[in-house]
Amino acid sequence: MGGYILKRLLSAVPVLLGITIIVFLIMAMIPGDPATAILGSYATPENVARINRDLGLDGPLIERYLTWLTNMLGGDFGRSFALNRPVLDEVLDRFGATLILAGTAFVLCAVLGILAGAVSAAGQYGVGDRAITFAVLLGISIPSFFLGMMMILVFAVKLRWLPVSGMYAIYGGGDLPDLLRHLVMPASALAVVATGVVARLSRSAMLEVLRQDFVRTARAKGVPERGVIWRHALRAAMVSIIPVLGIQAGFVLSGAVYIEIVF
Repeated sequence: MGGYILKRLLSAVPVLLGITIIVFLIMAMIPGDPATAILGSYATPENVARINRDLGLDGPLIERYLTWLTNMLGGDFGRSFALNRPVLDEVLDRFGATLILAGTAFVLCAVLGILAGAVSAAGQYGVGDRAITFAVLLGISIPSFFLGMMMILVFAVKLRWLPVSGMYAIYGGGDLPDLLRHLVMPASALAVVATGVVARLSRSAMLEVLRQDFVRTARAKGVPERGVIWRHALRAAMVSIIPVLGIQAGFVLSGAVYIEIVF
């Protein structure tokens, strides 16, 4: 297992390198001059040349890319000209709250998605299966940001049950109940789509496992249906579910950006 994980990690290196090259080339081809944007009304040819020289923008493209890549690998992500602070400091100041939001949403989508998929598969074509399938399809079809705005309108504006903004992380002096109250709406809105995806794929994985011989053998030996579903079938289906959870973790983390804008 360790060798397989190492092999997969090493195979990701050229992919990530290719992504950095593509992104760097796209940024280089965007119309406009960073020096002119920084200087504004003071963008004289002399000042533009000076800024380009100070920032290393006057060198060949390959040289600029290698300099940027070397600095990034060393932890230097550059400096924000809008805030006059290192970019890494800005990211770290805000990443804690993002990680809490994404982590909470991921736990919700993993637990609820797997449970919904297993229950749906266990009662295939029954009332529960149809109800879960309808709820899953409805959740997948609703954009997270729209659901977030509707939740704000109902639970914050109309009912005044939950706060909209002002979350303080525990490490920033806030308490756990306050943190949880602020997480209810954004984490729920962020988790809905991912929960639907996990539920659908969990149902498919469970149905495939339930048709296998070892499940029929367990039933023939008198194992209770609950034990067949939760102890045997779900454990075997997790082999197919875990990769889906890994993919959804990335989607949840990236989707947190839009949810943070709404809230």
